[in-house]
Amino acid sequence: MTKPVVLIAEKLSPATVEALGPDFEVRYCDGANRDELLPALADVDAVLIRSATKMDAEAIAAAKNLKVIARAGVGLDNVDVPAATTAGVMVVNAPTSNITSAAELAVGLLLSAARNIAPANAALKGGKWARSQYSGVEVLEKKVGIVGFGRIGQLVAERLSGFDVEILAYDPYISAQKAGALGARLVSLDELLAESDFITVHLPKTAETLGLIGAEALTKVKPSVFIVNAARGGIVDEAALADAIREGRVAGAGIDVFATEPTTESPLFEFDSVVVTPHLGASTDEAQEKAGISVAKSVRLALSGDLVPDAVNVSGGVVDEEVRPGIDLVEKLGRIFTGIAGQVPVQLDVDVKGEITEHDVSIWKLAALKGLFMDLTEEPVTFVNAPLLAKERGLEVQLITDPVAEEFRNVTTLRGTLASGAVITVAGTLTGPKMVQKVIGIDGFDLEVPVTDHMAFANYEDRPGVVGTVGNLLGAADVNIANMQVARRDDGRALIALGLDGAIPAELATSIATEIGAASMRAVSLTD
Repeated sequence: MTKPVVLIAEKLSPATVEALGPDFEVRYCDGANRDELLPALADVDAVLIRSATKMDAEAIAAAKNLKVIARAGVGLDNVDVPAATTAGVMVVNAPTSNITSAAELAVGLLLSAARNIAPANAALKGGKWARSQYSGVEVLEKKVGIVGFGRIGQLVAERLSGFDVEILAYDPYISAQKAGALGARLVSLDELLAESDFITVHLPKTAETLGLIGAEALTKVKPSVFIVNAARGGIVDEAALADAIREGRVAGAGIDVFATEPTTESPLFEFDSVVVTPHLGASTDEAQEKAGISVAKSVRLALSGDLVPDAVNVSGGVVDEEVRPGIDLVEKLGRIFTGIAGQVPVQLDVDVKGEITEHDVSIWKLAALKGLFMDLTEEPVTFVNAPLLAKERGLEVQLITDPVAEEFRNVTTLRGTLASGAVITVAGTLTGPKMVQKVIGIDGFDLEVPVTDHMAFANYEDRPGVVGTVGNLLGAADVNIANMQVARRDDGRALIALGLDGAIPAELATSIATEIGAASMRAVSLTD
């Protein structure tokens, strides 16, 4: 059996390959070399990168088999996430791998700038004892403004608490109560700029945050302020900061990230009061090992068809262990729905009843959509692009939950309205300690038939002899029946549900439908 191919396009921790394990063919290339990268991507299932490899639309298009892009780090500036999503490629990163390293570097830059450590070090090594020239300031009892009070910002606050500082926090997405519980006073950005003795930035780079600490913001700060950016380049406007330092409106800075990287030129480089580092936020042995192991585990999950908690373009998140077994069932219910309907509905309800609703089952919406489209399109359908396929076809989907299920502990029903107005339902459940997948309802017919790789459903007018006729026709075609159930409704209609050892050819299904006078005879294969 051919192993999935994983391409490692940049230098990663040896622990990364160990975490991948023996189930993959691992290849290597220089991802920064475009001429080497593009052909190397041709037949790979996954690519692991850091910041130097650009996985843009061109690279994604060159990787016909690609299922996952794994960024061993946090930032995704070098990955075209929309292009990956359209192609059904999962994008994963390691969002918590470097948070400690980044927080520690921010504190280090703050202290270094406050005490002129970098220029004093350079002067002394250059043969100059300049003790009086590099007098600094204490951090004790100062106000530290943290712009962005997420995980890294909170770690910075925690580490600075030992310096007996007052923490001011600006973050539109956090409550004053939570900030207070973490030892910070939540303020507006203008308040933070005006009051802080030190300002440290910990925001993602977005259209809203680009240039946030720019010329206008820097007119509102104390002339004694020090500004630290160990987040993303461009959030602090380098030219505006240089002007402010030159004009005495800012005392100094500690900068790890730049608008253009790599760079050896910045207007900030001329000042002794600015300490700079070449994007070292994640550059610790521990962070690199954590990032490599994290994305390797994500690759394993993604290539096994599982959900990945750190996937940035899948609205699933962490899946509870109680919910996980239902994902495959719901996906198969989606395929059965399409097989019976022969088309995609315009409206789909994913109706979940029972104890399972105590957990977050929103991932089952994705599973249902994936199943609906798997047999209707030539392009690969994944948890990533299934919502896009639904949107393109005008399909609206909603999740309905109810803690009460009548006959089973849990029941999931897909209820779809077709363009004609007809409504089709397919219901299923998991039973017993082995979590056996069963179809328990089709269009008002009550069933309890195990889900098998090959199934067929025929809706006909109830009368004697139909079961025998179906069995004879399948036997003549050398198709073995694994299990069978007949369900009846009060209106005189019956449904025969078949689990089969092999697929039914389309012409055989048509022949059976004609012979028994079925309103429909639908065969569904649930193999990939």
